[in-house]
Amino acid sequence: MNIKRNIKKIKNWTISLGTRRTASYWLGFIVFIESSFFPIPGDVLYIPMSLLRPKKAYFYAFIATVCSVLGGILGWYIGAYAYDSIARPILEFYDKYDYFQALQTHITQEMLVVCIFLSGLFHIPPIKMTTLFAGAMDIPLWLFSTTSLIARGARFYLFAWLIQRFGSQVLSFISKQWKWVLLIGLIAFGLIYGLFSTVLKYYLNF
Repeated sequence: MNIKRNIKKIKNWTISLGTRRTASYWLGFIVFIESSFFPIPGDVLYIPMSLLRPKKAYFYAFIATVCSVLGGILGWYIGAYAYDSIARPILEFYDKYDYFQALQTHITQEMLVVCIFLSGLFHIPPIKMTTLFAGAMDIPLWLFSTTSLIARGARFYLFAWLIQRFGSQVLSFISKQWKWVLLIGLIAFGLIYGLFSTVLKYYLNF
């Protein structure tokens, strides 16, 4: 209960950063640390900031994309070179260590690359988990970085476009039509998995 209460306080604090004059700096910081250990998604700050200042939505998308990828690279290094000392305590804090260990014996590198893309685009699974996992599973850094850049960029810039075009109605649409959003997400998963499997197998010899 205390953990949930503390996370709620952190979430409220994160949202409040959007009203500060230094909001863009805070956005970069939050999405950076989110990619390796911070419990609150950067969207909690990015979306309200973009709704408050629609003309800056693409600027915020740029900051969020770059800092998220850089934070992901930090997470990759933690997973690759500091698994026992840093990554494991993070996973244990989120009660994901046993799940993480079991997954290591069953998931392929090919499937993990797909998960990195889906995590960056849909936050499923949480991005901090895939960054640590990518390092621990020896996914090439260039492949991890490129996949993250495409996925995170697509997510943030899509939100920027939707917000500039439709404003706050975007959130209302998603909340009312969540079943269709979920269906589209599942279809996208199938297409992305097929595409990445083909590219990794036949063009990158992965």
